[in-house]
Amino acid sequence: MLKHTLLSITPLLILSASAIAEPSNKVKNWVGGIDHLGLTVSDLNSSKVFFTDVLGFKVLGNDPTYPAYFLSNKKTTITLWRIKNNEKRVEFNRAENVGLHHLALSVESIEKLSRLHKHLKMQNNITIEFAPENLGKGPAQHMMIREPSGNRIEFIARPI
Repeated sequence: MLKHTLLSITPLLILSASAIAEPSNKVKNWVGGIDHLGLTVSDLNSSKVFFTDVLGFKVLGNDPTYPAYFLSNKKTTITLWRIKNNEKRVEFNRAENVGLHHLALSVESIEKLSRLHKHLKMQNNITIEFAPENLGKGPAQHMMIREPSGNRIEFIARPI
């Protein structure tokens, strides 16, 4: 089902931000891009360790009263904050919930995507939904995982 869904939206996924048509002259473009992304997590420490020790993000700061960590890899900034009541948490269901479906992070090459996949397979607290494969008919490739708190993360390599 996931592959069928991805294939049906492949034309949209293949477009990069630079290939999307400019807004008409009548509409002012108010935003420049994503400043940061916030993810609610059930296990703040495990999710922080995943982003820092596995993916190489750096901790910019934290707020123990929130509680949250602020992370960056100099291209993407992510806020992780812990849910207030883990016993009442509801797992995200992409078919039934409104919200963030997944976070897609770019990888600079297909070779690096393959190496990342091997690296992620050695981790014991993530789930790999699918290994690197063509995005549609290619040449872009992607893979999908769930980080320790269950958030879906897609990694995409788009050859130039």
